[in-house]
Amino acid sequence: MATAEEQQDPRIARISSAIRVIPDFPKPGIMFQDITTLLLDTKAFKDTIDLFVERYRDKNISVVAGVEARGFIFGPPIALAIGAKFVPMRKPNKLPGKVISEEYSLEYGTDIMEMHVGAVEAGERALVIDDLIATGGTLCAAVKLLERVGVHVVECACVIELLGLKGRERLGDRPLFVLVNST
Repeated sequence: MATAEEQQDPRIARISSAIRVIPDFPKPGIMFQDITTLLLDTKAFKDTIDLFVERYRDKNISVVAGVEARGFIFGPPIALAIGAKFVPMRKPNKLPGKVISEEYSLEYGTDIMEMHVGAVEAGERALVIDDLIATGGTLCAAVKLLERVGVHVVECACVIELLGLKGRERLGDRPLFVLVNST
């Protein structure tokens, strides 16, 4: 699937330059993509939301599912702008009430993603949003959780894609849209 960079939208350069890269965080060898600086730049943050809204406005999406935690930053304004509900996809034991869960593999072990029972209905059309795709594990878990209850996932979307970790491949044939590629 195309990235916004390939479309040469001038807003992409502003977004990309607003993302700070922190070397060796949280451990040596990691180049951490810090979106907090993007959030401080009101123009770049607005451009980020606007690009997603422009893409999804006419796709009949009824659910924006945000992956904990940074998907909670981008998801709600997109959901409001396109007239969809926002559904938080959370780590275990963070949601009150009944939940359904999806276990997924990490580099060293497993984790679980949860969603409230009844938050979505079979036949709804969803966008899954997060700040970044690395290995693709959390996005895949979110997609599987939604698909298990009969939701059609229209696309996954991230601000940043870490190309070297091949998360896009893990998604298989599921569409992925990203604004900024990073190595």
